[in-house]
Amino acid sequence: MTEHSDQLQTIAEIMRSTRIASLAYISTQGDLVSTPMGTQDLEHPGTVWFITERSTDKVAAIAADPRVNVHYAGKQGWVSLAGTARFVDDRERLRRLWDASAGAFMSGGPEDPENGLLEVTATSAEYWESPGAVATAVQLVKGLVTDGEPDLGDSGIVRL
Repeated sequence: MTEHSDQLQTIAEIMRSTRIASLAYISTQGDLVSTPMGTQDLEHPGTVWFITERSTDKVAAIAADPRVNVHYAGKQGWVSLAGTARFVDDRERLRRLWDASAGAFMSGGPEDPENGLLEVTATSAEYWESPGAVATAVQLVKGLVTDGEPDLGDSGIVRL
């Protein structure tokens, strides 16, 4: 495997382990806002799917300015995707991705015309792979006690 494919695998593993992401976008008033979103599908770190309702402020804002950031943070690490988003009305994909979590947060079902998908297409991903809480604590103490820089895990930026 190449370094690029190793990095993509690490990014995908962090994203899959986290499931809940924070989607940041620019509101129609020009403010930077963020909302939690449950990842429904991850074909590749460069394409992420969320279920959403059509008539939300979020969808209106993204239609006006599609630039977004999707952020994942968990025990395995941290990922920040930069890219664009768009609302997609794909009933077949929505039926395939619909699960109990979608039904818990949204009225109707996959056949409801109000429900649809938000597709995020990332152009880059920045990541930090955490070595775990105990190892991180040891490295932080090591960095405080010595002049050495602590090893806090692998990180990088990947063009997608």
